[in-house]
Amino acid sequence: MAWFLLFLAGLFEIGWAIGLKYTDGFTRPIPTGLTVVSMVTSVVLLGVAVKTLPMGTAYAVWTGIGTVGTVMLGICLLGDPATFVRLFCIGLIVAGIAGLKLVA
Repeated sequence: MAWFLLFLAGLFEIGWAIGLKYTDGFTRPIPTGLTVVSMVTSVVLLGVAVKTLPMGTAYAVWTGIGTVGTVMLGICLLGDPATFVRLFCIGLIVAGIAGLKLVA
């Protein structure tokens, strides 16, 4: 259950990271509200997950999910560049997340 909550926390981290772009400097109320809710939800779920998971592992996986998801959505939604080097580096992050999951 803790790994599932950590995964959800990572998804909400993606939500707030992408949401920041749509807040337009926190001047748009609805995107700002959704971004803040996503931030709080992400941290609360992380807090629940670390009750049973090692802190370092949970934090690394949480930020890794957020990083990979944010980069991928940035490419798909925001026109960020999808160079070979960027995608290779994202692959390294995914490998690190998988490795941490296997040893925790």
